[in-house]
Amino acid sequence: MRRHAAQWVFGHPAAERIVPAAGVIAWLTGLAAFAMAALAVVALSVALAAGQLASAWSSEVLRGASVLVTAPEDEIESVTVRAIQALETTPGIVSARAVSQDEQAHLLEPWLGPGADLSALPLPRLIIVEETADGPDLEAVALRLRGEVPGARYDQQAGWREPMQVVSNRLIFIAIFALGLISLVTAAVVTLAARAAFSGNAVVVQTLRSIGADDALIAGAYVRRYTLRAALGGSLGALVGAAAIWALPDIPLTGGLTPQGGAWAYLLCVPVAVGLVAWLATHLAARQMLLDLEDI
Repeated sequence: MRRHAAQWVFGHPAAERIVPAAGVIAWLTGLAAFAMAALAVVALSVALAAGQLASAWSSEVLRGASVLVTAPEDEIESVTVRAIQALETTPGIVSARAVSQDEQAHLLEPWLGPGADLSALPLPRLIIVEETADGPDLEAVALRLRGEVPGARYDQQAGWREPMQVVSNRLIFIAIFALGLISLVTAAVVTLAARAAFSGNAVVVQTLRSIGADDALIAGAYVRRYTLRAALGGSLGALVGAAAIWALPDIPLTGGLTPQGGAWAYLLCVPVAVGLVAWLATHLAARQMLLDLEDI
């Protein structure tokens, strides 16, 4: 048992020689693993970023609401002050504050560009409202603002959460579906490569079996070699995919499309998954080829 385990880990010199160390098949295995791992990293990064973005937006949205105040330019400040006073004395509202010009410029930066001069634009004033856990009576708030501050519109932002969650879930589903397809393609390519190598060395395999080599030793050589090739190609592909994702520009509107913080650690699973897929595919292919040789 220990001898077989050591052979599976370190290989056997006689069996290792029956597996091509180079050539088109070897390059095909490594290249396929490289490409599939890079694509898998991109798909996984999109899923992680979508989940993080939806979570961040939802948490911000659920904290409160906003009030949009429109009025003539010479009255906008006084109308905004009246709106804040009305909101702060409304049950269910913790606080209300007007968004500064700099903050508004930052919010509009994705559309107007950095450094845009907003002084000449008749922009409405935005008031950020923090609600209690239960929140205010929306109908009562709307009626009060309509009576005391015409031109102020209360918008409870929680209505944005559902569509954002739907988009996030669909992106995650698409990414998982893509990961499944990538796994199938990787398994298919590695299986074809292993079977081609096995068929090309059928005479050597038969000779080894005739002098007493068991199937576990022979299959282990193929499984080990192709698993290592796939793992190496997958590791390089994952690095290239992660570098491409990391190099994406930061988008102010979305807060970035790359994974944040510890989410990068999930990308380490990609080369491991590629190696496991290659191990399983090669193991099944080797077993089937050995069974086929018995019928010859």
